[in-house]
Amino acid sequence: MIRIAKNSLIYPWMMFLLVSFSLVTLTAVASSATLKIGDSYGGGVVLYIDATGQHGLIAAKSDVTSQSSGKEAGFFSWYDAKIAANAFVDGYCDWFLPNKEQLNQLYLNRTVVGGTAGTYYWSSSESDANSGWGQDFTNGEQLVGRKTNGSHVRAVRAF
Repeated sequence: MIRIAKNSLIYPWMMFLLVSFSLVTLTAVASSATLKIGDSYGGGVVLYIDATGQHGLIAAKSDVTSQSSGKEAGFFSWYDAKIAANAFVDGYCDWFLPNKEQLNQLYLNRTVVGGTAGTYYWSSSESDANSGWGQDFTNGEQLVGRKTNGSHVRAVRAF
């Protein structure tokens, strides 16, 4: 065993090398643990990751299922959908109704995210004062519907 005196000039360099090696190792481990679409994370399932790999969207694990305004259970008017999406889910309170581009990402990754129904979903995007954008999850078509119509809701949150 080699002993290096703490007051020697070699000691600070050895400590520097050990710390540097540790940081490189930790960085390598952290970068290998990056998120992928479909991973469970932040109270839901990762549905989108931006080009930096640092930010994206998480979909709730299931559709909002409460009943609203006389609609069949699981169906919401556009107005109620915006309120329902803000629910407190799995310990997180920053859920929201996705805009139409975000909803399309959910549609594109629906098999990986799981739990979506073959029906219409609301987005937060408005067409005009009486109409909002939704998406048909049977074929991916985005269309405008009356805000009083009933559609499904899947909340998302950003990371």
